[in-house]
This record gives sequence, C-alpha cells and structure tokens, in this order.
Amino acid sequence: MRIGIMGGTFNPPHNGHVHAARQAAQALEFDRLLLIPDNLPPHKTLPKGSATGEQRLEMTRRMAKLIPGAEASDMELRRGGRSYSAETLRCLTADNPGSTLYFIMGTDMLLTLDKWREPEVICRLATLAVIARDEADRTAIAHKAAWLKDKWQARVEIVDCPALTISSTEVRADRQRCRDMVPAEIFAYIEQQKLYF
Repeated sequence: MRIGIMGGTFNPPHNGHVHAARQAAQALEFDRLLLIPDNLPPHKTLPKGSATGEQRLEMTRRMAKLIPGAEASDMELRRGGRSYSAETLRCLTADNPGSTLYFIMGTDMLLTLDKWREPEVICRLATLAVIARDEADRTAIAHKAAWLKDKWQARVEIVDCPALTISSTEVRADRQRCRDMVPAEIFAYIEQQKLYF
C-alpha cells in the first residue's frame, strides 16, 4: 500500500493545503492519504488566538472530504507534547507493515531537513514527496536531494505543483481573505466557532 502523509498545524487548513495534497495524491497514486494536525509544532509556537487541537482536527476532517482517499488522523494530538515527524513515521511504519510511506513537504522544509530531529530516521522510513512550485524550486530540490541521498540514502520524489501562495498567517489576519482562501466547508466552521476574528 502507498500511504501519503501530510502534517501541519492546519490553523486553519486552506486552499494551498488542498491543492498540494491533491497534486501529490494524483502524481504518486496513493492508496491512502493521512492528514495529521500536529499537537505542538517543534519549530514554532502556535500564535495567540489559535484554534484548539480539537478544532484543528475537525477542520482537517473537513479538508479530507475534499481530497480523494484522504482521511484525518489525530495520532499526534493523542500522543501529546511536541510533534516530531520521525516519531510519527515510526508509529506509521509499525502500524502499516509492508506499506510504502510518502512524507509530503514543501521545498523550504526539505532545504532545512538536516536541522530537524532525527532526519536520518525520516529519510529511512519514508520517501520524501516534495512540492515544487516552479523551476527554481525544482533546481533547489534536486541539489538538496543529491546531498540527502549521499548522506542518508534519502529517496526524493518531486511533485510539480504550480503555486497557490497562501499562508495560514494571512488567512487568520482578515475575514474576507479567509473566505477567499479557505474551502467553504472550513470557513463555515470558522464562522460557527467564532475563530480567529
């Protein structure tokens, strides 16, 4: 089985997440795609006024309905503490013997992967499915992929995905921008829960 994994704070999930997930699922023909909101991101603090873990999970469930084969997972929320990708991949490997895992990430994430916790474990347990927005991204990915392959035998697949440049920070900053950048099902939940604004 081919299992895609997309993690993030999903605070909130937006059209950029949906677009990237669909492109990766189509390009790499996943049998399943797990969307995993983190509990506490290791590299940043959740900003004041953020949705709770349960609210982020519900928004992620709504996002999953928009992507064929996708499902939301609460595994990092249940585990608690800081959410480390290496630990998540260990759990998924144990739970899915014989499956091939694809860890979806953006170009910026790949370029800093060697600074993450246990990058060698991430490279061993999953193929890195890296979203390339343009030719400059492709060049940067290819260069870093060669370095990671030499250092940790990393397997890297490039997913061409013309940019939908959206950040969750932008989405949270303005109600109208949020309405424009977030799927309707998720915006309705944001309104119902009185999140962000």
